Amino acid sequence: MKKRSLWGEALWRLTENRLAVISFGIIVFYALIASAAALGLIASPWETEVGGSYQAPSSSAFKLWLGTDIFGRSVLYKVIHGARMALGVGLVASLISVPLGIVLGALAGYFGKWVDHLIVWFYTTLSSIPNIMLVIAITYVLGKGFGAMYIALGITSWVGLARVIRGEVLKHKQRDYVLAAESLGCSHFSRIFRHIVPNIVHFGIISFSIQFMTAIKTEVILSFLGLGAQGQPSWGIMIDDAKQELFQGVWWQLAGATVAMLFVVLAFNILGDALRDALDPRAGRGIG
Repeated sequence: MKKRSLWGEALWRLTENRLAVISFGIIVFYALIASAAALGLIASPWETEVGGSYQAPSSSAFKLWLGTDIFGRSVLYKVIHGARMALGVGLVASLISVPLGIVLGALAGYFGKWVDHLIVWFYTTLSSIPNIMLVIAITYVLGKGFGAMYIALGITSWVGLARVIRGEVLKHKQRDYVLAAESLGCSHFSRIFRHIVPNIVHFGIISFSIQFMTAIKTEVILSFLGLGAQGQPSWGIMIDDAKQELFQGVWWQLAGATVAMLFVVLAFNILGDALRDALDPRAGRGIG
């Protein structure tokens, strides 16, 4: 029997976890729905009136499955476009924060001395400020909208990963394969990004799923506070609007937004835990 590679072993362990597979399927489903909405293939246009004001959910038409809002717009269409907004923010913020955490953590751990002191001082200062308050402050400075959210979330979410990567690089830089690369005349850049980082990149993969989930929740909070999406159907704005609607017995907008957010956040949470278990180097399954 052919022995699996370490990546193959991790993938096998992941696929053996039924909850992880189901969670991955949910995330893919959300991504497909969000992509179709972005391309105008479904739930378009979301701002068009499709019925009367506060029309209750009905199975008579797809657009009325979750009823309508005060303007007669489809709540289901708004939920779908809210998924597009949430996943977009999660993706961009993670693509900023994860590489940033890997690079800064690797530089701090490898070079040490003043480089390490500077980077550690920087992320220690950032981590001393409550993350949501820092994001809100940056958003206020940069202005409302998705561009500000991308930047605010991206530059405040890398600290935890940088700490982990720094510690791993400190361990790896004295190992035989790195010393062999040094003896062969490999540059510092090559030793860091061609030899060390590929052996610890699994921490970035795990962090990506966690950062994605965190960014979605933060986007909802910012939009709820009026600092996120402007003129767009966000789950946070829908929840904010639903505060007044509940007194009128209109529950479907709140239910649609919260249930949609619950499933995707729970899926990312379960998948993140499964990735951590599959790629845990302390259990002898590190990616080397």
